[in-house]
Amino acid sequence: MKILNVTSEIGKLKTVMLHRPGGEIENLTPKWLESLLFDDIPWLDKARVEHDTFAGVFKKAGVKVVYLADLVAESLDQSEDIKRQFIKQFISEAQVTSETLAEVISDYLWKFPNTKAMVEKTMAGILKSEVPNFVVRTLSDYIRDYPFVTDPMPNLYFTRDPFSVIGQGVAISKMSTLTRSRETIYGDYIFKYHPTYKKTIQHLYGRDELSSIEGGDILILNDKLLAVGVSQRTHPAAIEKLAKNLFYKYETTFERVLAFDIPKGRAFMHLDTVLTQVDYGKFVIHNELTKTIKVYELTKDPKRVGKLHVKPIEQSLQKILDNYLNTKVTLIPCGGGDVVASDREQWNDGANMMAIAPGEVISYERNHITNAILRNHGITVHEIPSSELSRGRGGPRCMSMPLERESI
Repeated sequence: MKILNVTSEIGKLKTVMLHRPGGEIENLTPKWLESLLFDDIPWLDKARVEHDTFAGVFKKAGVKVVYLADLVAESLDQSEDIKRQFIKQFISEAQVTSETLAEVISDYLWKFPNTKAMVEKTMAGILKSEVPNFVVRTLSDYIRDYPFVTDPMPNLYFTRDPFSVIGQGVAISKMSTLTRSRETIYGDYIFKYHPTYKKTIQHLYGRDELSSIEGGDILILNDKLLAVGVSQRTHPAAIEKLAKNLFYKYETTFERVLAFDIPKGRAFMHLDTVLTQVDYGKFVIHNELTKTIKVYELTKDPKRVGKLHVKPIEQSLQKILDNYLNTKVTLIPCGGGDVVASDREQWNDGANMMAIAPGEVISYERNHITNAILRNHGITVHEIPSSELSRGRGGPRCMSMPLERESI
């Protein structure tokens, strides 16, 4: 039995990992939005209702839904030493420099009634007002008007980014921003200590690598071909390291990596915000991508063991996908041909679909033009409400991490 198996974007989904928004959303304030990578503040109660609807679509389709906080808690409960190690590492990575405060926070976390509640508090952020007998004592305490001793992690409901299942292995991301860097600690503990997932032997990338890579940039086109975006968040050197691990370090089926050099900006944050696969040979795409993209092929260097051969591909995106997928590809424009609709629905993640089976996807209901076009192409679209979830600038694919798909 394969615990992890993701060799396509569209194979029938068997298991998916989600994170239900929690206290970390309540800890967003206008003053700190930019540093926490948010444009607006979702209303938590409504966001949870929307997220539960999202999870319900998976469950109705027969998909097993697992939650990040549960998996982390189950990992830490394997032994007190593991839990103690996690708390120490969490405090260190939260940049708590005062030894006294570190001890106070450690005691505070140990006293939670159960491990899951403790894990959720590390995600939510710890306010100074929550810490027992917190005392203003350091220069930073006096000077910096900041309410937290450890920052909230509001981006956690975008479970796509901190790690990626590729084939039968996992790549723990090296996040590009300090704000999100701590998110990967949870995946690291799951794949080291969880009684089910620690059996994973292919660790294809590590959170301590030098170059950043995030899961939203990784698209698995088939069991031999990977597409990775060179984006605002993913560095070319990380793609090369991942390719070498796929080709040389582990016995994987992957033979080629296509590096998609996309514009560096918030509207093009990750490759999956502008390109997602919805069916055999069918992709939703943001119109701007076809005008700006450059693609490079990475393969084994036939003359140098352990090295890569990098080749620019001087073709249109349409022809590249046709050739590498060996089929006539249909590119479905987000918002259709209308410039205003395209830009509006792209802002609301209209090109970020989550496939639960070939030709069956989850989409935000607000992207009604794109959804109608998809249906005209024979795609089954499950629409979910998103007035609050969309405020985080991520769609259904961003909010879900497949752990197992049927091979196609």
